[in-house]
Amino acid sequence: MEAHKVVSAEEWLVARKALLAGEKALTRARDEVSRQRRALPWLRVEKPYLFDGPGGRQTLAELFDGRSQLIVKHFMFGPGWQEGCVGCSFEVDHVEGALPHLEHHDVSYVAVSRAPLAEIEAFRRRMGWRFRWVSSYGSDFNYDFGVSFTPEALAAGEVTYNYAPCRPGIEELSGRSVFYRDADGGIFHTYSAYGRGNEELLGTYVLLDLTPKGRNETGPRHDLTDWVRHHDRYGAGGFVAPTGRYVAAAAEDSCCARQPPAR
Repeated sequence: MEAHKVVSAEEWLVARKALLAGEKALTRARDEVSRQRRALPWLRVEKPYLFDGPGGRQTLAELFDGRSQLIVKHFMFGPGWQEGCVGCSFEVDHVEGALPHLEHHDVSYVAVSRAPLAEIEAFRRRMGWRFRWVSSYGSDFNYDFGVSFTPEALAAGEVTYNYAPCRPGIEELSGRSVFYRDADGGIFHTYSAYGRGNEELLGTYVLLDLTPKGRNETGPRHDLTDWVRHHDRYGAGGFVAPTGRYVAAAAEDSCCARQPPAR
């Protein structure tokens, strides 16, 4: 960390007020982007998606749990993975405290992954999470919302992710989608975000951005994979592959541990 200039209280106040002007401009810009997000046109959801949950099979309508708005976390957790993506796990660590507030504001929240329900439940219990998490195994849901890719699509080259062509190098990526259910039971897709579009949910980043060292992501990839781990793995060594999956310390020297970048 570079040495910072140390000044008088008067000089510090001048610099702080200058920054405050920028902060206020950012707040107003964020408010305007939020307004534009709410003004987006809607897309009616016609396909009858089904999900496996702890209480049995559920439709997309049932995931609303009696509310009119639904946030879906597209959680990177494919069949046979044993545990979910580190970045997605970091994100949902921030959700628990918000749930009662969301639910009393007409918003339901659910995570959806392609892993079978038994694998999801084992990992959810390990992490101590209480939010609802269902499996879309055997469904087109993840594919239709641009976060899962078939082996054939990956072999063919580019796929579409975050509204642009890319070569992910992995069959699962992350995202978030929002839905609305009207009084007649119609369901509408109102918004989706991918990649860094989900950073606004990371309260840890908001706090780190206040500190002198900031996010302090110094490499090798200069993102959260440089330091974030499953919350029960800090101090355990290992690393996070570019695919977002944790590689244990014992496997660090394996030629199979290093995977190609996902982005």
